[in-house]
Amino acid sequence: MIAMELRVEALSKTYENGVKALDNVTLSIQPGMYGLLGPNGAGKSTLMRIRATLLEPDSGQAFLGEIDMLRQKIEVRRVLGYLPQEFGVYPRTSAQQMLEHLAVLKGLSNRRERKETVESLLQFVNLYPCRRKSLTSFSGGMRQRFGIAQALLGRPQLLIVDEPTAGLDPGERNRFYNLLSEIGEQVIVILSTHIVQDVMQLCANMSIIHEGKVLYAGDGFEPTPPDLEDVFFSRILQLGS
Repeated sequence: MIAMELRVEALSKTYENGVKALDNVTLSIQPGMYGLLGPNGAGKSTLMRIRATLLEPDSGQAFLGEIDMLRQKIEVRRVLGYLPQEFGVYPRTSAQQMLEHLAVLKGLSNRRERKETVESLLQFVNLYPCRRKSLTSFSGGMRQRFGIAQALLGRPQLLIVDEPTAGLDPGERNRFYNLLSEIGEQVIVILSTHIVQDVMQLCANMSIIHEGKVLYAGDGFEPTPPDLEDVFFSRILQLGS
């Protein structure tokens, strides 16, 4: 697998209600864990949806390696895994059935290969023992791990996760940290969150976005607990002034 760089150049997006969600956003992201940090409403989800080919910007460019992400959407989707903030599940469907269905949609037509892929992913996210249980019976952390499994179908080179640990208890959050860290050893993983600890725990590189603008892009900060939130919001005030 050839490592790809993700580049976004001067992306802007204004919604019909006049809200400017993105304002001339430029970023360069190498393989590994990358944090996109900002308060709710900062523009993070808009940027994630554009990168996931679900939303058109008003202006700007985006490239994944040599792929033009705004013009070559089919090519992007072949190498993309996406876990949105809200991940719905079908009622009364088991984890294994749902993942097999999604694998078919992803293009895994060979039955034996599909079965091996599904079982391997369920083992990777530690859900294999629960594979026959209904997804509606899963805890929040289990659902998020299932969301990662579906996002990894097709061996993506870019994985986007939007607010993945919101609502998880500390134990589930730590399990999710370990899972993302392992994935981030080989591909680009973009972690979009308002939770400072997520980025501090996982990401060597990061950016801060606020009111649609990138206020900082570079190495992760290293404040010490329990003052992470205070440091983050004071840094936003400093950078935005």
